[in-house]
Amino acid sequence: MNTKTFTSGIIIAVISMIALTSCGEKYTSESKNYVTLVKNKGGATLGYSPKSGVQIIAKERYAFKDLNKNGTVDAYEDWRLPVNERAKDLAQKMSLEDIAGLMLYSSHQSLPGRSRGFGSSTYNGKTFAESGAKASDLSDEQKKFLSDDHLRHVLITSVESPSVSAQWNNNAQAFAEGLYLGIPVNTSSDPRHASDSYAEFNAGAGGDISMWPGTLGIAASFDPTLMKQFGEIASKEYRALGIATALSPQIDLATEPRWSRFDGTMGEDPDLATDLARAYVDGFQSTNGGDWGMESVNAMVKHWPGGGPEEGGRDGHFGYGAYAVYPGKNIKDHMQPFTEGAFKLEGPTKMAAAVMPYYTISTGEGENVANGYNKYLITEILRGKYGYDGVLCTDWGITRDMTSVSKFEGKPFGVENLSVAERHYKAIQAGMDQFGGNNDMGPVLEAFKLGVAEIGEEAMRARFEESAVRLLTNIFRTGLFENPYLDVEETKEIVGNSEYMKAGFDAQLRSIVMLKNSNNALPLKIKQKVYVPQRYIAPTTNWWGVTTEPKTVDAFNMEVVAKYFDVVETPEEADFALVGIQSPDGGVGYDDADLEKGGNGYIPINLQYGPYTANTAREVSLAGGSPLEDFTNRSYKGKSVTTINTTDMQLVNDTKAKMGDKPVIVSVKVSKPLVFSEIEPSASSILIHMGVQDQALMDIISGKVEPSALLPFQMPADMLTVEAQFEDVPRDMVPYTDAEGNVYDFAFGLNWSVTIIDERVKNYK
Repeated sequence: MNTKTFTSGIIIAVISMIALTSCGEKYTSESKNYVTLVKNKGGATLGYSPKSGVQIIAKERYAFKDLNKNGTVDAYEDWRLPVNERAKDLAQKMSLEDIAGLMLYSSHQSLPGRSRGFGSSTYNGKTFAESGAKASDLSDEQKKFLSDDHLRHVLITSVESPSVSAQWNNNAQAFAEGLYLGIPVNTSSDPRHASDSYAEFNAGAGGDISMWPGTLGIAASFDPTLMKQFGEIASKEYRALGIATALSPQIDLATEPRWSRFDGTMGEDPDLATDLARAYVDGFQSTNGGDWGMESVNAMVKHWPGGGPEEGGRDGHFGYGAYAVYPGKNIKDHMQPFTEGAFKLEGPTKMAAAVMPYYTISTGEGENVANGYNKYLITEILRGKYGYDGVLCTDWGITRDMTSVSKFEGKPFGVENLSVAERHYKAIQAGMDQFGGNNDMGPVLEAFKLGVAEIGEEAMRARFEESAVRLLTNIFRTGLFENPYLDVEETKEIVGNSEYMKAGFDAQLRSIVMLKNSNNALPLKIKQKVYVPQRYIAPTTNWWGVTTEPKTVDAFNMEVVAKYFDVVETPEEADFALVGIQSPDGGVGYDDADLEKGGNGYIPINLQYGPYTANTAREVSLAGGSPLEDFTNRSYKGKSVTTINTTDMQLVNDTKAKMGDKPVIVSVKVSKPLVFSEIEPSASSILIHMGVQDQALMDIISGKVEPSALLPFQMPADMLTVEAQFEDVPRDMVPYTDAEGNVYDFAFGLNWSVTIIDERVKNYK
C-alpha cells in the first residue's frame, strides 16, 4: 500500500470520528441503586429517581432534569446558569402555597420516629414497632408536610445508623422530586459530633460519626485551624448523611457564666470567638477549600445578636429567661463574631448562608419583643448596617402560644397577645424568611392575607418571593437540584471512618486543660495502682419533663482505665486516686415551688457545689413584664439554692481524706464555669474537659500526651464576683487563685513544666 494513501486514510477516519463525537450527546447515563445518574461532560452530574416521573431533556447536547415535567428546560433547571438567576426564575413560578411551604422548617424528626412523646410518628397509622416499616421509610407526618404543606426544610435528630440516614434521604428526595416543581429536600441537623466518653479509640477505629470535643473544647485549643479542620471533616460526613444545612455554629459570646447553653459556645472572648466562628463557617461551606460544591454545608450561625447575656443566666427556651440584658451597654462585642467572623470569611463563600436570632428580648434594642420580631435588629442593623442578605430563620417555636413562664412550649416573647398568624406576619415584617419548628403552612398563608390588606397583593407577593429566592439559593448552591441522592455504601465508608475518628481524637487531646499539678503529680508514667471511686447521680428532670432515677455509676470506662493502670478496690491499696466529676448543676434560676409559696418563682443559679444564698444579688431585676406575671421585678436577692450534684464535692474531699498524702487526680467535665474553692485543696492535679473520650484523659494522665489547652473563659473566685459581673461584659470576674498560686483566668493552662505562655496567649490575652 502507498504510505501516503494509508496516512490519508487514517486522517480521514480520525476526522470522521471527531465529527461523529461532536454530533453526539455530551452526557452518559447509568442506573445505580434505584437512582439514575447522568454525567455531563465537563458539567454537572445529575441524579433522579425513575419512580418520580422526572425525565431527562437534551439541550445543546447536554442533559437537564425536567423537574416540573413541562417538556422544556426552564431557567431553574439549567445547571449552567448562575444560582441567583435560577432561584429568581423558580420563585416566580412558585404558587403562594409553594413559597409558604418553603418558609417552614420542620419540627424535630428522628429516624425512625419515636412511638410516643417528643418526636413521635406513625407509619400507615401505626407506631413504628407495630407497622413493619423500615427505619428509613417516611413517616405519615413527613409525607403530609412534604406534600400537603409543601415543606422542604427538615430537621433530623437521632438516626439509627448512617445507612438509615442515607436511605431515608433517598426516599425523601424521590418523594419530593415527584411533586410539582421537583424542589429537593434540604435536611439539617443540630451539632452531632459529640464524644462518647466510654468509646475506645484505636488506629482503625470507626463509628457512626467522628467524635470531637464540643466547640467550647475546640476553643480551648485557641487554634482556628483546628476549628476549620473540624468543619471540613464534619461537612463531608453531613453530606454523606444527606444533611446540607448545619444549625450551627453557636457563636453567642459566653459572657454570662450561669447560662445553661454556655458549653455550646466558643468562649467569652470576642476576638477568639470571632476567629473561631470564621474558621468553622469556612470549613463547613467550602468544598475542598474552594467555592460551594457537593461537600458544602450551609452554616446557620446562631443566635443573633448574641444569646449570651441572659439576665441571671436564665435561658430563653423558657419564659423565665426571656430577657437579654446589657448592664455594660456592650451589645457590640456580642455582634462581633457575626459581623467580623461569620460575615467576613476567608474563603470564596464569603458569608454564612443563614442566621438564627435567639428567643430573647434584647432589652433596650428597638421594640421590646423577641429578636425574631425585632425590625430594628433584623432589618435596620443586620440587613441594613451590616448588609447581610442570607436566610434568616426564627428559632424553633417562637410563634406558638405559651401558658406559663416555666413550661417548655411556645416562645412568643413580647407578642403574646397577637394571634399565631399575626406573629408570623410580624416576623415577616421584621425581615425574617423562615419559621423554625412549624410544619403547618396555614399561618403563613394567613400572614400573607394580613399583608395584602395592609400593603397590597403585589407588594406582598414580592416580599414572599424575596424570601423564596434566599431560601432557594441555599438549596441550589449545595447542588441538591442536580443530585440530592446518596450511595449508601459510600456513606458507610465516609461517615466515622478511621481517618476522621483519629482527627477528632487528636482534637480531644488538644482540648483538655490542666489547671493544677501540685508536686508534679502528673504525668504518671508507670503502671501504678489506682483507686477510682464511683460517682452518685441524683435524680433529675430535663427540659422535656423526662426524669431519671438516682444511681451510682463508674466515673470512667474502667476497661480503658485498666489498660493504663492497675485498678484496686480500696484507697489503702492504691498509689493514687482518680476522681471523675462534673461541674455544679445549680439549677435553671426558676422554681415553681417558690411561686407556690408566695414568691416570684425566681431563684439564683449556683456555680458552687455547696448551698448558696444570693445576699448580694440585684434588688430590682433589669428586665421583666411578661403578661403571664403580675409583677415586673424578677429579683432573687436573699434566696437560696442547693446544687443537684453536691455529692461531687463530697466525693473529692472524702477521697482526699481516705488517700492521705497520696495524690488525688481530679477530672471535671465542665459545662460552665465553677467555683473551685470547695474541691481544689483536695486535688493534687486538676484536669478539665468539655466532653472527651476517657481514653484521651488517660493519654494525658499517663504522660503519653502533654496538655496544651487553655481556658477559653474565666473560673470565678466565688459567687460574689459572679453576682457582681455584668451579663454582657467578657472577662470581668475576679478569677480563682489556687494553693499553687495559679490564677484560673482566661487563657490560663499548664503543661508538664510551666504555665503556658505562647503565641496563642499573646494573641488573645
